[in-house]
Amino acid sequence: MKKFSIIFGVIALLILGYFILDSILFDGIKAEPIDDYGFKANHFKKENSASAPAIILLGGGQWGDYWGQEFAKNGFIGLSLPYMGREGLPKLPEEIDLEYIENAINWLQEQPEVNATKIAVMGASRNAELALLIASTFPQMISGVIAYAPSSVAWSNTVLPYNSDEVKPSWMYKGVAIPYVPMEKISANETGEIKMLEYWKKGLSKMEEVSRAAIKVEQINGPILLFSGKDDRVWPSAEMADSIEKRLNEHNFKYSIQNIQYDSVGHSISGNPEDKSRVERRTIKIDGKDYQYTTGGNADSEFKAKQDAKNKVFAFLNKL
Repeated sequence: MKKFSIIFGVIALLILGYFILDSILFDGIKAEPIDDYGFKANHFKKENSASAPAIILLGGGQWGDYWGQEFAKNGFIGLSLPYMGREGLPKLPEEIDLEYIENAINWLQEQPEVNATKIAVMGASRNAELALLIASTFPQMISGVIAYAPSSVAWSNTVLPYNSDEVKPSWMYKGVAIPYVPMEKISANETGEIKMLEYWKKGLSKMEEVSRAAIKVEQINGPILLFSGKDDRVWPSAEMADSIEKRLNEHNFKYSIQNIQYDSVGHSISGNPEDKSRVERRTIKIDGKDYQYTTGGNADSEFKAKQDAKNKVFAFLNKL
């Protein structure tokens, strides 16, 4: 009995020591998990925050939590918002109803630490597509957009090989599909490598579908900040950013539009700005087999671009 008491005491001391050490070493802002208001998120704020601008990080995960904490440390409110892949959420990124994100916006507007007139959305790649859709769908609720490696159109679910075989919308609102460019799933080949850029450009060549699926960015009620790499080999983000800017100019968009494009930088412009490490070649599984693809760019240019982009993000938010 005495032996068990000693073991229990040691365990208790280790646990207590862990929490003490954690409180001493951790200099960030811990997330407040949200799970009771029709959405799941990590909420980042300083204790004394009041009427601060808020940024919704679409997709959540490590990327969203990193930015949520960075925003909170600088006096903003961060909401890292996953919408799939967790318990109680859709398993696949298809037929995602924008009402889920609307719930999160409504909740943010009611928080005393949030300035309800200054809520921005931020996303990267497919989540940049979603960010632009959210801002154009809820213009009275969103006052700014930050989109890394953006898309000018909404795409079908079949752009990812692990999604359903049946063509479906990626996004919906109140049960109605958001118009999309229908795509065949990326197919296997004998080379062991997938040329991603060719796949997406083929989709953009479908002029009628592209016109119908174009995101109505002119409806956005606030400034827009776009980042892309001119050597993006995953999808033509710079080309699509130019399409977004062209559409805005054609509609005499009254807010600022920054279309920032970096030389010798690829799709990974959206990566952690503090991380110098880089994986240029990535793997995707198609029909049970692994295929490689490249993201483009080079390590030195990419790190400098990520640091520059981070500075521009905070300059953008300070003017909201």
